[in-house]
Amino acid sequence: MPARTIISTDAAPAAIGTYSQAVRVGETVYLSGQIALVPDSMELVSAAIDAQIDQVITNLRAVAEAADGSLDDFVRVTVFLTDLGDFAAVNESMARHFTEPFPARAAVGVSALPRGALVEMDAVMVVAPS
Repeated sequence: MPARTIISTDAAPAAIGTYSQAVRVGETVYLSGQIALVPDSMELVSAAIDAQIDQVITNLRAVAEAADGSLDDFVRVTVFLTDLGDFAAVNESMARHFTEPFPARAAVGVSALPRGALVEMDAVMVVAPS
């Protein structure tokens, strides 16, 4: 089995469970789900969906950078929403933060997320060999 490298950064919220912020295997990095926690306070950034989506992407960016990557290296993103009616806001935020070609994406409606968050995203990215 290829070696696994655990990715961790203080620039993103600390794990609130038994998981790593990300795991690198070869050139593939699996980023754990991020909710809209502000790393310094570990509190939700806001109750507003737009602010939460932007914070989630900021958190994912921080983990990607800790793995020597960027949002441009994302090949797959999964979006979990407590209200699928907020999907237009996800599209708007992703258009601001991501560039073409966009990663593959799935959206899943869920009944609840940790800490009362409205959105969570996880990702897979491919980076240059180390």
